[in-house]
Amino acid sequence: MIRIVDYGLGNILAFQNMYKRLNVPVGLAKTADDLSDATRLILPGVGAFDHAMEELDRSGMRARLDELVLGGKMPVLGICVGMQMLAERSDEGKLPGLGWIPGDVKGFKSLNQPDLLLPHMGWNDVRPAAGHRLFNELTTDARFYFLHSFYFECADPAHVAAVSSYGKEFSCAVSAGHIHGVQFHPEKSHHFGAQLLKNFAEL
Repeated sequence: MIRIVDYGLGNILAFQNMYKRLNVPVGLAKTADDLSDATRLILPGVGAFDHAMEELDRSGMRARLDELVLGGKMPVLGICVGMQMLAERSDEGKLPGLGWIPGDVKGFKSLNQPDLLLPHMGWNDVRPAAGHRLFNELTTDARFYFLHSFYFECADPAHVAAVSSYGKEFSCAVSAGHIHGVQFHPEKSHHFGAQLLKNFAEL
């Protein structure tokens, strides 16, 4: 059972609907008890980093998620701000992240490119790392929908699962063992997004 962590932020229904169309069992988790039958986790997120971390803490699921992911090695997919929360810290806020993948979240503003429009919004090409199973059947012409002003800078380049370009080449997907994250929105990315979510269900 894929459990979507519902702590008040993210396109929850869009993920549910997409998995139902794929005939993949999916449900919401609003409490720690709801996670009892989870075999995979999706951590969505929109908005500001600190607010997302505060809402996750307020949900009462934070400790159980640490147990499942760090102790139980349960596969997890963070999406948009949910991916940024996997990091240790963010330039956007003051609170620590989950720290599940070593790295920091940086702002595109730090590139000092006055002509670079923010947020980065719209469709963009994604170039996956060779052979990464999250991008099975998405190795050519993969395009996804983005809406963000910050990006994940991995401490270990081996954790970069895919890159895109906006002002610079940046990591738009990260992966460390069973822990994965994507900066783009698969739930808004039509058949490309459906394929990626299917791939995650089959990891």
